[in-house]
Amino acid sequence: MDSIYAPWRIEWVERETDPIDGCPFCVLPERTDARDARIVARSDHNYVVLNNAPYTPGHAMVIPDAHVDDWTALNDAAMLDHGRLKAATLAAARRGIEPNGFNTGLNLGGAAAGGSIDHLHTHVVPRWQGDTNFMPVVGETAVIVEAVDRTYGHLHEAFAAGDAVVDAGDADAGDAVRLSFAGGD
Repeated sequence: MDSIYAPWRIEWVERETDPIDGCPFCVLPERTDARDARIVARSDHNYVVLNNAPYTPGHAMVIPDAHVDDWTALNDAAMLDHGRLKAATLAAARRGIEPNGFNTGLNLGGAAAGGSIDHLHTHVVPRWQGDTNFMPVVGETAVIVEAVDRTYGHLHEAFAAGDAVVDAGDADAGDAVRLSFAGGD
């Protein structure tokens, strides 16, 4: 039998109730502690949250504030802001964790498209040369080499060092980096 140890997951396993009642992408931004909510950056119409069950370290999602399930439901300002925040997320990941490439994408159409949440979100998955090896292919096991909390620190610092920063926030105090793309080219 193969064993993979992930001691940081015990809090999730031992929880008595689901900590989120409702759409998680609507509930998380309402929390006062961005680090606890895993929200690493915010812009005028969207935010970036680290995936709680990442495919790789740094697996983030860019999510509109508005609860919509399709691109056609976003107004132009929110759509442009989403694209710019996705670009800022790619840049922050390059600075903070130095991947060799990325997969980005959307699951549109609910369960039929592989999604379980009907709130539009774009996945940004950092990739490294050789990160798909025998473990997921033969062993049907994903190995995540870094805890999400540690990745949060790397990406928070990298977002704060990027462009369009209005407020660098304090990761230890639970403040997300605040960006604004208003008036940008």
